[in-house]
Amino acid sequence: MSKHFSSDVLVIGSGAAGLTLALQLAQHGRVHVLSKNAVNQGSTWFAQGGIAAVLDDEDSVEAHVTDTLNAGAGLCHEDAVRFTVERSKDAIRWLIDQGVSFTKESDNGAYHLTQEGGHSHRRIIHSADATGEAVHSTLIDRIQAEPNVEVFEDHVALNLITQADKGSSRLRCTGAYALSRKDDHVHVFQARAVVLATGGASKVYLYTSNPDSASGDGIAMAWRAGCRVANMEFNQFHPTCLYHPRAKTFLITEALRGEGAYLRLPSGERFMPKFDTREELAPRDVVARAIDHEMKRLGCDCLYLDISHKPAEFIAEHFPTVKARCLEFGIDITKEPIPVVPAAHYTCGGVMVDRHGQTDLMNLYAIGETSFTGLHGANRMASNSLLECVVYAQSAANHIRDRLREIGIPETAPQWDESRVTNSDEDVIISHNWDELRRFMWDYVGIVRTRKRLERATHRIKLLQKEIAEYYSNYKVSSDLIELRNLAMVAELIIRSAMVRKESRGLHFSMDYPERSPIAKDTILVPMNYADQNVIVNKD
Repeated sequence: MSKHFSSDVLVIGSGAAGLTLALQLAQHGRVHVLSKNAVNQGSTWFAQGGIAAVLDDEDSVEAHVTDTLNAGAGLCHEDAVRFTVERSKDAIRWLIDQGVSFTKESDNGAYHLTQEGGHSHRRIIHSADATGEAVHSTLIDRIQAEPNVEVFEDHVALNLITQADKGSSRLRCTGAYALSRKDDHVHVFQARAVVLATGGASKVYLYTSNPDSASGDGIAMAWRAGCRVANMEFNQFHPTCLYHPRAKTFLITEALRGEGAYLRLPSGERFMPKFDTREELAPRDVVARAIDHEMKRLGCDCLYLDISHKPAEFIAEHFPTVKARCLEFGIDITKEPIPVVPAAHYTCGGVMVDRHGQTDLMNLYAIGETSFTGLHGANRMASNSLLECVVYAQSAANHIRDRLREIGIPETAPQWDESRVTNSDEDVIISHNWDELRRFMWDYVGIVRTRKRLERATHRIKLLQKEIAEYYSNYKVSSDLIELRNLAMVAELIIRSAMVRKESRGLHFSMDYPERSPIAKDTILVPMNYADQNVIVNKD
């Protein structure tokens, strides 16, 4: 039986961004949080490296801004970068106040800072090599103690609900339909303000460091509702994921290279010095392309990341998670190198928002990896993402708090209509299309692209979407079908964006257009039902 739930704020997503916003608003209204799976199963929990922030006297806001702009290959919005970096110290202080236990130096008790690719200073604060788990578990504990916040686990958002605003000619977002995995019914969740914090879309690729939940749900729902998206062609491939037949999506943190690990060929020879003067500390796009190049040149399945030249005690202290996980597969990182491959890791584009996280649709916000703020440009610099989650969640929360009482209560939305659909007896279609989608995205729209590959991908995605639409129209929705539909939508946006960009820049490398254009422009896609012609994004 379908149910109706009402709140002041509906947060779709339960990672660092969503829970930070919910905590900020807990004292100002009733907050509902939809979590696709168990609340601790999103991408935040698995983040290893840390959070970039200006915390050392030898570091500066200007240095962090410059490093980010350089990594972004000319496409970062400097105002967004500065806005984020200037608030980095306050964001870390807030996390510490919540109870996050970051690693400290053993001799003086100061917080230990590490360095990662693209950074000119040690500015990565971390909790050993499990920072995401430390941050996420702390936020979950805080949320569970808030009487004004209710978390709905195992609820998969399906579509946004929009209604005409009585005070203007614009559409406003008033909630979402969500499938409960517990009772297999679609329920109505309505609120004055709705926040998309669903993470990225790296599951669109065959190999990814992300959990299964990273299926681009928020981006797809916002696009269908009339919001613009930007720079979807820039998907970051993490250079080093563990290569092992039984190791599913286990990322080897970039901090290993920050602490002196070397990348090696099967022969044991280092290869990064011939690709970049920064060697192993080059930005991720450079390192990922170098690994991809060497694997294809040699015809090998993987390369190797080696930190075994460091003392065993040092490795055990700084990388206990990586050490323990690798030991499960018979790899002792204190004595031997780690087999690694690149894998899809982070979606740099997303739903266009302003500095408060507001989208083109009234009362709809997007934060975290779902959003496009202008911070990451053509290549996200390591450990800027968790910082963005906290900074923009706080900014969006402040904006919602100041407007909450002036936003009218939405009209009751109709229940989800299941009367004309039947239960499927051919779920094999979903699994087949899922596999085909992810494989051709990996082969045709991966680390290195060509015009011909993109044209093939365009042809395939059109056929797949036709099949998915037919299936969606005739059968009762399931979580797998919802995710497949969203992944196909996001795949189309990635392919379309890649086709538009006739240059190589950052994470988008085209063999047909190997040079960088002298003009840096965002790729902005506008849906046919564009929600609002008057919104100006990335301005205060």
